[in-house]
Amino acid sequence: MESKKIKILVIRFSSIGDIVLTTPVIRCLQKQVSNIELHYLTKKAYEPVLAGNPYIDKLHFLAESLNDTIGRLKLENFDHIIDLHHNVRTFIIKKKLGRPSVSFDKLNWQKWVLVNTGMNFLPKKHIVDRYMETVEFLGVKNDGAGLDYFLINNHSLSLLLPPSHQHYIALVIGAQHATKRLPTNRLIELCRLIEQPVVLLGGAEDAARGETITAAAGQHVFNGCGKFKLDQSAFLVKMAKCVITHDTGLMHIAAAFKKTILSVWGNTVPEFGMYPYMTDDSCMFEVEGLPCRPCSKIGYEKCPRGHFKCMNNIDLTKISQQANA
Repeated sequence: MESKKIKILVIRFSSIGDIVLTTPVIRCLQKQVSNIELHYLTKKAYEPVLAGNPYIDKLHFLAESLNDTIGRLKLENFDHIIDLHHNVRTFIIKKKLGRPSVSFDKLNWQKWVLVNTGMNFLPKKHIVDRYMETVEFLGVKNDGAGLDYFLINNHSLSLLLPPSHQHYIALVIGAQHATKRLPTNRLIELCRLIEQPVVLLGGAEDAARGETITAAAGQHVFNGCGKFKLDQSAFLVKMAKCVITHDTGLMHIAAAFKKTILSVWGNTVPEFGMYPYMTDDSCMFEVEGLPCRPCSKIGYEKCPRGHFKCMNNIDLTKISQQANA
């Protein structure tokens, strides 16, 4: 007689990058816990990030009514809940399900202290390694294989990009907050310094900015912003010579593909523990020594001080030299 499966629910609601950063937990649970059935609860918008992941047995999505979500989850009768989001909503879910659970420590007070006083009490540990600590009670250890991203479909460069851009550098111009993005004039300057074809990547909200950059920087720049679905953008990241990116979800997808990443940091800092994970030959570019940095653990729509030195003073020559090498 087959033994009862151990049913485990992992919870993470946002964002693309955060969900990609949980993939080592998923993989290690599936590979190291015998007779496991692994479920994952997230938002419907992030389905493409996880739909191709072979280590997940069943995906669940938040309904408009939290009670409806909880009602469906109760039917699964989970053995353990791994809460990697840890907010009020997940507290309610865990309480209503009444199953044994562990929660990820976001270290919010340490982040607050760093932002507001400049004193750093954060552990020198990547967030992935802190995620992994939540499943140590099951005997699960980090296998050191890095992040995962599984493409849903087969794609072709020849169908996505023009003949002139089959060998290219990917430049991710988007980010959720303006203070995490290089200004448009600086992106134009960077593109002019790059001597190879450049493909701009970003969402529909970045399309107009991408057109401005393309028009000013030259024909070697192709504006892909708003033209591709997430899976296609991930494929273009995978096929790029290297990836220049802000602190974004595509940065973590690039890390999953073990790409050379040239990451640009504005108001956020790598010390928050969300820098590219386990990537070789990658570099981080930031303006060190600014007393106003980090000004937020997330970001703003404009620089609170007005000078935006964290991005305006980035050495673009160094970035372009790495990209052109």
